[in-house]
Amino acid sequence: MSPWTEVTARIDAGDAGKLAPFLVTLDEHGRRAVADRLPGYLSERLAKGWEGQRWVQDRTDAFRIAGAACLRGAAQVAAWLNRRDLRWVREPEADAARILALIGDRPAAWREDLAVRLVQRLRPPSGSASGLMANGVPGWDLAAGLVLETGIEPPDNDAFTAGWLWRLVRRHWMNQGTPDALAGDALLGHLLPRAFRAGGAAQALTWDVGWNDDRGVVAALVTLAGQGRVPRQVLVSGCVERFLAGGEAGEIAPFVTLWRGLRPEPGEIPAVEFVRLLPSAASPFVQLALEELGRLDEAGLLGDEPFAEAVAALAFRPEKKYVTAALRWIAGAAPSRADGVLPALAAVFGQDTPALRDRAVRLAVKFAPHASRPALDMVRTAACRLPADLREKIAAVAGAVEAAEPPTVTPATLAVNPLPALPPLLTSSEDLAWELEALRWPDGPPRFERILAALVELTHRDRDAVAQALRPWWHKRWRQPFDPTVYVYGMSGFDRSTHALMSRCALAVVAPADSRKLSALLADYRRGRPDYDSPIQLLVQRRLREVMEMLEAGRSVPVLLAAPTSPTGHVDAETLIERMERLERMEGAEPLQADFHQALLRLPREIDPRAAVRAEGLTSRAGRTLADWLRRGGLPDPEVTVGIETAQRPYAHWNTSPDHYISVREMHVRIAPPAGVPEPVAELCTGPATGLYGAGETVWWPAVMPSHREVVAAHLLETLTLDIDSSGGGGEVLAALVHGDGPVGAATASALAVGMGNKHPAQRSAAVDALVTLTARGQLPAADLGQAVARLVDADLVKLNRITAALDEATAAGAHTAVWRTLLMALPPLLPRTGDKPRAGLGELLAVAVKAATLSGERAGIPGLAEVAARGGSSRLVQEARRLQQQVSR
Repeated sequence: MSPWTEVTARIDAGDAGKLAPFLVTLDEHGRRAVADRLPGYLSERLAKGWEGQRWVQDRTDAFRIAGAACLRGAAQVAAWLNRRDLRWVREPEADAARILALIGDRPAAWREDLAVRLVQRLRPPSGSASGLMANGVPGWDLAAGLVLETGIEPPDNDAFTAGWLWRLVRRHWMNQGTPDALAGDALLGHLLPRAFRAGGAAQALTWDVGWNDDRGVVAALVTLAGQGRVPRQVLVSGCVERFLAGGEAGEIAPFVTLWRGLRPEPGEIPAVEFVRLLPSAASPFVQLALEELGRLDEAGLLGDEPFAEAVAALAFRPEKKYVTAALRWIAGAAPSRADGVLPALAAVFGQDTPALRDRAVRLAVKFAPHASRPALDMVRTAACRLPADLREKIAAVAGAVEAAEPPTVTPATLAVNPLPALPPLLTSSEDLAWELEALRWPDGPPRFERILAALVELTHRDRDAVAQALRPWWHKRWRQPFDPTVYVYGMSGFDRSTHALMSRCALAVVAPADSRKLSALLADYRRGRPDYDSPIQLLVQRRLREVMEMLEAGRSVPVLLAAPTSPTGHVDAETLIERMERLERMEGAEPLQADFHQALLRLPREIDPRAAVRAEGLTSRAGRTLADWLRRGGLPDPEVTVGIETAQRPYAHWNTSPDHYISVREMHVRIAPPAGVPEPVAELCTGPATGLYGAGETVWWPAVMPSHREVVAAHLLETLTLDIDSSGGGGEVLAALVHGDGPVGAATASALAVGMGNKHPAQRSAAVDALVTLTARGQLPAADLGQAVARLVDADLVKLNRITAALDEATAAGAHTAVWRTLLMALPPLLPRTGDKPRAGLGELLAVAVKAATLSGERAGIPGLAEVAARGGSSRLVQEARRLQQQVSR
């Protein structure tokens, strides 16, 4: 058997452990024979598409050792090992050991050349921390092994340094790393100074601090520095270098931890550099700098000039905690520093927090007698922005202060973000195949609807042409030979997600036998299992499944009735009648049931009477139902009620023991279905079941019932509440929902309030966009929204500070009148009664109310406001209550 035949047989077997001993026996002629054919063999396998890629992936280690052993030049071997298809291996340390053993007889210069090339070709770490912990930086183990064997100094490469850190972190996490082991690391001297500037190093050290804590790499470095086994100055200087380089909080935090562990002496703290970083540095460093500069000041080592620069920088920071820290630091300053502290205090005069302004004024009065005239003039100029009582205090020590003219505030103009236009229809099988290949999660419903409509229509015209066009997609998307069990037990939600169901519809065209096998197995799997999806999502699923079942059976219809004609999801009545007429031209044809019901729900609320007359000419059973539906004016508005109730829920959803239930406050929704509508439609008008599972792909829901926003909002409420801390919390769904039609009331208002209470600013902004859209259309239920805000905050279902931020954003967007009317209803239940402790964050909400009332120009009394305004003290709540009371009393 020739060397090449033997090598391919062992590669095919996927056993690198048995291939390596054979490669050692090859002479120069045998190696050259393998090297000549190996690249072509790999390319031949990869050319087989997805199946070939998976085949190669399972044999990566065998291909790698064959190339390393047989290719001649170091450049060739480096290029081979760094091919995208061969870079990742399951056991990188074992892979490195095998390759090092195979190339051990190569000349020293050759191996040094390869080491340099492998280090230089390493790529910066990417992917999740868990992946990097498991596998490290691809290629690092081999590159490091060669560096250590050859004794060369590794080239300065960020990926090599980061890979070293990830390896150290992993060993400490597995309790294999100790300070002694780290001190003996052969790469420590070379790479430790580089760790402070290498890209990707911070991610490894952040993971180390978070998971390894006091037994990790950072802690070991502190220990070794204390023992004198690692140069302390390298660590201190490295941290300073990293701080000066800047970066986000996560990139700075581990070096802050290291610095605190080292506890540098005051003489080691670079005061000038720390002060100059204060205005723009990430928060972890600012807190550290504040502590260290304070230590210097206590030791008498911080001069007046850097002190003045530091407190001024802190006073200008947007975070209130650092402004407060500046004031606290200033309060303890000597009178001789008056000229240095007054500019910082003047900056605080512009703060919107009364307590900060008051304290800044008191300190300015304290330092004024010791200040120069220029410093007093600066304070006097800044004081023009203060309220009258505070201006008088500054005037008494710095001279007369003229009140500034109140700024002219021009309210923003309401602007509605329209929904994107519908994409054009697909008219060819080739275009359909391209769109299906490009479909990705989470592409929106308009794109899915476009593909589904084209799949049905084009298959009806020429099924063979569609199947032929979809074959490349089929080979790439579905594993061959086809094994349905992979898609039943190996992929979560394969019978529920719209993306998977769409793929199964296309599979039913190109490989109906495979599709039928999968459907049968999934039906068995699903039998007896409860549906946790909302009724509205079940209709989406049924519609896709019935298309799939029709295509599996070899049947077709000329058109989908429910394909939207508007970005909101509506179907024009005339277009729907034309589609029904087209369907009726097929002998004995009836529409797909779920598609027909979806089409009824997508009709607009206002129907041209001529369309209803035209529908009377339809002769099929479905046609008569449509005519009757149009004659009666469509689906009557269901009655929706919303409230908050206390319920008993399992502590964990898999445990139903009575001892493991807890009381929770949650939204409850009731929907009363109208009489005389088809059962599948009535299901959607039944109150959503409250449970422990989210509702699924809610992005589809606004277009399912675009003429009944209140019903969709009722269905949305549960998942919005469950996902209130999620970045996929449904704000974009609310933004789409409000573009539809139909009544809006307590359910829509509650959904908006929950959306505005989401943890993530992007989700809150989307909810604000929905509020602005309703306001611009004159449809916002402001009273309902105010009541919902008060109820949800009182029940601790939403956080007040998030609601405040969202309402402030809406005010800035031009919805100030709507915000004011909302707060007229929200504030009375939230204001504290006499003797009650105020709710945290209520002062900030009152500040938004002041802004909204000022911009709207409306006046109305708020029960309980005068009592709060009459309280003593200068808290934010009392100050803003007084401002609001003054504004509404004008």
